[in-house]
Amino acid sequence: MGVEIERKFLVDHEKWGRLGRPEGTHYKQGYLLSNEKETIRVRISDNEGFLNLKSKVSQVSRKEYEYKIPLQDGIEILEAFTKRGTEKTRYKISVAGKTWEVDVFMGDNKGLIVAEIELESEDEKFEKPDWVTKEVTDDGRYTNSSLSINPYKNWGM
Repeated sequence: MGVEIERKFLVDHEKWGRLGRPEGTHYKQGYLLSNEKETIRVRISDNEGFLNLKSKVSQVSRKEYEYKIPLQDGIEILEAFTKRGTEKTRYKISVAGKTWEVDVFMGDNKGLIVAEIELESEDEKFEKPDWVTKEVTDDGRYTNSSLSINPYKNWGM
């Protein structure tokens, strides 16, 4: 069993725009199951497919299982079995020995940028880059599965 310990933060758009960053990976994903405690998702990039299962342990930790699947299978599963999903470009940026995954959302979630950091323990200390702002780990609206149901464009912010 894998365990994902992750914290989420919003990103300052102005500082992000000035940041030199590596090439990102485009993802499209859809949900086969999504509720407060569990998700089953299919994700595709330009050349890979993944099946991912998560089960909530705490606000910060989840049991996680991820398996590579053939890209064509991923495309077909997305088209045949998912009714909602999200689309984004993910950038991986190293800061003080940790990798930050920054998701720049598209479509109905355009305008939302979320940074995630995976940790070894729930109380692990880490350095926040200056482009990271408010922590939203405890706000369920920012999970990808929630964004597929209630997209950012509907929040009226």
